[in-house]
Formats: sequence, structure tokens, C-alpha cells
Amino acid sequence: MATQQEVSAFITAEFPQTRVHVLEVGNRSSKVAHDITVSELRPGGTVSGPVLMATADLALYAALLGEIGIVPLTVTTSLNFNFMRKPSADRRIIGVCKLLKVGRTLAVGEVSLYSEGLPEPVAHAVGTYAIPR
Repeated sequence: MATQQEVSAFITAEFPQTRVHVLEVGNRSSKVAHDITVSELRPGGTVSGPVLMATADLALYAALLGEIGIVPLTVTTSLNFNFMRKPSADRRIIGVCKLLKVGRTLAVGEVSLYSEGLPEPVAHAVGTYAIPR
């Protein structure tokens, strides 16, 4: 298993371009936050879909690395996404992940995304990761 600090340091070193921060890791779960800037808004003043998808994907990755340790070549094999309501343009996006199954070669998890401080999710994702042997 890897700690929040270890996962966060790995993400920072390997993905310096990301605006997603790992807040919590453990117990087959993670919590991440994505700071939103004007460049990540689409017409209509809403957070773009790719930003939401990247946040969900990183939440899954962080939860899995917390469970199996730092295995860099663990990769996404599928990500199914449901956009549920318009995210707030002036709040961070919070991703809350729960791993549903961790096997030897595949892991499945779900992520609920929220505009920080608001109770209703803005999106929901289910993803599968391949774990290298």
C-alpha cells in the first residue's frame, strides 16, 4: 500500500502538468481536487468535460496506487461517464473514488464528482484499470 504523501509525490513528479491534487488515499478509496481556471471553462461558463474526466481518472489511479503501491504502468482500460448537472465555474471539482474490486490484473472503481461545497454530484464515472504482472 502507498500513503497519500507517496501517491501525491508520484503524481506531482510524473504528471507535472496536472492541476489535480490528491487529498486523501486509503481504505480502497481516494479524494482529489481539481482547481478550476478560466482556461478550463467551455462556452456557457461550465467546466469542460475533459477536465471532469481527467479528475475522475486521476481519482481512480490514486485510489488504486494507494491499494497496490506505486505501480506506474497501471493504466486505464475503460472509463464510462455520466454528466449529471452543470458544475460551478468558481469552485474546485472534488472527486471521491471507491474501488469496487481489485483483482490480480484488473481493478474497477467508481468516482462521484462534485463542485466543492455542494451536495449534489455533477458527474459519475465507472472505470477499469489494468494492473501489470
